[in-house]
Amino acid sequence: MVKVAALATDGLEEIELTGPQEALEKAGATVTVISLKAGEFQAVNKDIYPSNKIRADLAIADAKVEDYDALLLPGGLASPDALRMNKDVVAFARAFVKANKPIAAICHGAQTLIEVNELKGRTVTSWPAIRTDLENAGASWVDNEVVVDGPYVFSRCPDDIPAFNKAIIKHFKLA
Repeated sequence: MVKVAALATDGLEEIELTGPQEALEKAGATVTVISLKAGEFQAVNKDIYPSNKIRADLAIADAKVEDYDALLLPGGLASPDALRMNKDVVAFARAFVKANKPIAAICHGAQTLIEVNELKGRTVTSWPAIRTDLENAGASWVDNEVVVDGPYVFSRCPDDIPAFNKAIIKHFKLA
């Protein structure tokens, strides 16, 4: 069984976690939601409207990379920004990169990977607002629904979730 770690916190764009999580679980994966602390955090809809509370299964301080086969980085404005500022989150993501484990990022989720400093020479996509950040990190940004480059899968926004789900199921070796 493929075990997926999903990193998120307050300000997560809810559908960017729940959509891929549902698809991954339907394909046979288990998804563990990891946040800055265990317990509930506030998700949003359209980046500003409070939606549901999401339950984090585990705090990042208690998460071990060796327990997971793949990493999911959903977006939203606030969640990725808060995650990229946390040393434990950055170390966790860096360990996935170093282990060459698959990583999927949608929308602003790629911001955590900027902090890992491993995007140089990669082709990526994201929400257009972080294009310059990704290019400054050495990535080549394209405006595509889904981009797969090495261990990475990138997508732009909630509208791309059906294509993103299909790509991550294949990339995480569930299909």
